[in-house]
Amino acid sequence: MEVFIFYWVMVAILFGVGLIVTIIKTINHKPLKLGLRLMLIAVILVVIGAGACALILSNLSINH
Repeated sequence: MEVFIFYWVMVAILFGVGLIVTIIKTINHKPLKLGLRLMLIAVILVVIGAGACALILSNLSINH
């Protein structure tokens, strides 16, 4: 259970840092590549995590 909590906390931190970096770089008129990359990685991790949670909660087995 602690691993799941750690996973979601890290995803939230990654998204938050990406958002802050994007806002700061926008204000300073610098390239947004790093901030957007961090937010994209966070969104991908949310999709993977949500899929894993759905699989666990539905008691499906991958090997039918």
